[in-house]
Amino acid sequence: MVLRAVDGVEPTVHADAYVDDAAVVVGDVTVERDASVWPNATLRGDQPIVIREGANVQDNAVCHEDAVVGPYATVGHTAIVHAATVEERALVGMGSVVLDDATVGEGAIVAAGSVVTEGTDVPPETLVAGTPAEVIKEIPDSSWKETADHYVEKAAVYADTSTVVGDTND
Repeated sequence: MVLRAVDGVEPTVHADAYVDDAAVVVGDVTVERDASVWPNATLRGDQPIVIREGANVQDNAVCHEDAVVGPYATVGHTAIVHAATVEERALVGMGSVVLDDATVGEGAIVAAGSVVTEGTDVPPETLVAGTPAEVIKEIPDSSWKETADHYVEKAAVYADTSTVVGDTND
């Protein structure tokens, strides 16, 4: 992993968090207990970024400037969260974008490839989709809320067992 200080501000990563060796975490970033940051994800904390307990930021995702990923929330592969909040057990689908001052409510899902525009409040326990993202339906009992639990378990396995195989510089 690349942990880099900027202007004297260092990232803070809890001892029980998993940050993959191929992830980049720069500046004012906090990664809490049981959270995970996966390969090629970039968290650039020019302004504070917080990845709360049990949350996961998946492969190639980007979080920047005042981003907050709530407890047990998921930011999917290649998604972008820019100066926005993803609340507890919410899911930002693969390739989605959540823009400045937007909030993805507790237990909500942003469908893959959607764009949540600036200042939008996604209601809790709803599915939103499209560009711009609009409410499709309510999802009060979605099984997707458990996604982060799976990633807490997966991160523990990776932390304990992943190894570099061979020298790629040959």
